[in-house]
Amino acid sequence: MSGDYLDRAFAAYRRTEGEHAPIPANTSDVVEHDGREFAVLRNVNGTLAVYRIANGRLRRMDEWPDALEEW
Repeated sequence: MSGDYLDRAFAAYRRTEGEHAPIPANTSDVVEHDGREFAVLRNVNGTLAVYRIANGRLRRMDEWPDALEEW
């Protein structure tokens, strides 16, 4: 199921950022932090986007916990 959220987050990222945006790498993952789930899109340059997962929906975060930067 987490792969589905990651695929959906990637699709949402491409829709909002366009096809010339930096491409997320396989270091992207669905992670849990403080009892909440997040789809974190990353590449070699760092975190590209974070989506909170709640009730089966994704919501892009403008700001996210610093702990999600660690990988």
